[in-house]
Amino acid sequence: MSKTEKPLSTLWGCELNESNKEESFKTDDTNHQHQLALRTMCLGHTAKDEFNIVELVTGEGNNSAKAVPIATLHAKSMPTVNLSGLDLHPPVTFRLKRGSGPVYVGAEHVALEEYSDEEEMDEEVEEEEDIEESPVKKVTKNDAGKRKKPEKGVDEEASDGENPPKKVRSFSLSFLKLCTNDSHLFPSG
Repeated sequence: MSKTEKPLSTLWGCELNESNKEESFKTDDTNHQHQLALRTMCLGHTAKDEFNIVELVTGEGNNSAKAVPIATLHAKSMPTVNLSGLDLHPPVTFRLKRGSGPVYVGAEHVALEEYSDEEEMDEEVEEEEDIEESPVKKVTKNDAGKRKKPEKGVDEEASDGENPPKKVRSFSLSFLKLCTNDSHLFPSG
């Protein structure tokens, strides 16, 4: 029996500060694939006027661990950073390399849950039943031979490329007059 994966998502976050310089995201679950999708990193309202550098440490053990700075935050010039698009696989550690924080990390923990083909088939059958239940309009002989008259309106006006609708043209001319007569928009000299 083949297995497919269904994503489950939960919020994940941590605070880095003077007393808690490191926070790790790990999982012991080997039955599912896990991913940490970073969203934002921001300073708390009590942050001092200093640079706060946060680095990301990936890999397990000291030999394969690599530290990379991912954000430099400052209360006055850069209090928050958007990290969307940065997706990580555990284990990862966030470390406050410099500064006293507090720095808040916001992310989404995504786990791919396996389920069987039978469950997938049940879902497909339910979808097909929903489609079959919707009423179908019967076509009569009289309706099939008749041709509908095109309604005058937006479609007919839009198809005529030479003569745009009068309302649009008059608006364009009025706007052009306004722009050319308004000296503060286009100062001369």
